[in-house]
Amino acid sequence: MSENHKDSNIDEIRLSDAEDQTNDFMENSDEDFNIEQTSADSEENEAQQASAEEGDTNENTDPVKKSKAEIAELKDKYLRLYADFENYRKRTAKESLELRKVAGQEILSSLLPVMDDFDRAKQIAEKPDSKETFSEGIQLLYHKLQSFLKQKGLQKMESNGEVFDPELHEAITEIPAPSEDMVGKVIDTVEPGYFLNEKIIRYAKVVVGK
Repeated sequence: MSENHKDSNIDEIRLSDAEDQTNDFMENSDEDFNIEQTSADSEENEAQQASAEEGDTNENTDPVKKSKAEIAELKDKYLRLYADFENYRKRTAKESLELRKVAGQEILSSLLPVMDDFDRAKQIAEKPDSKETFSEGIQLLYHKLQSFLKQKGLQKMESNGEVFDPELHEAITEIPAPSEDMVGKVIDTVEPGYFLNEKIIRYAKVVVGK
């Protein structure tokens, strides 16, 4: 074998070995790069998570934010309590007013028969052929009693000539109406009705035309 042929084989062997070494180096370098990249990504994720946890901790432990939250909660409770108190105050004031209006209803109702007797005595005394008299003293007492009851909110119901209303009147009987325009109206009042501060405490007993 010639020397030139030997040198050529040696160069080929050396070149092959060099290529193999280069390939091994590249493969090892890629593996090292992948490992380093994975490690770097992991460290970055851990850093982000730690930062987020630190932010949450700071938010929970921030005294200013915590105080604002407590103030908002207390303000909400105060407004609700104030609204409940206002409703209670208005309700009790209304109930108190209604109670004052009808506080003397029982006593005033018991005085109504006395007023009826006064009215009947007055009507009899005012008849032209009546022998009964309605003295000046009785007249004065009658007016004083009327004035006192009116001050307490008592008001007599006017029924004669009014259209019969079952919410105000109690029909005792029906009689033929003296005229067409009196049909369905009150002809006579047997017992007058009364209001106490616009509340009916006694219905009027009436005679209705038919």
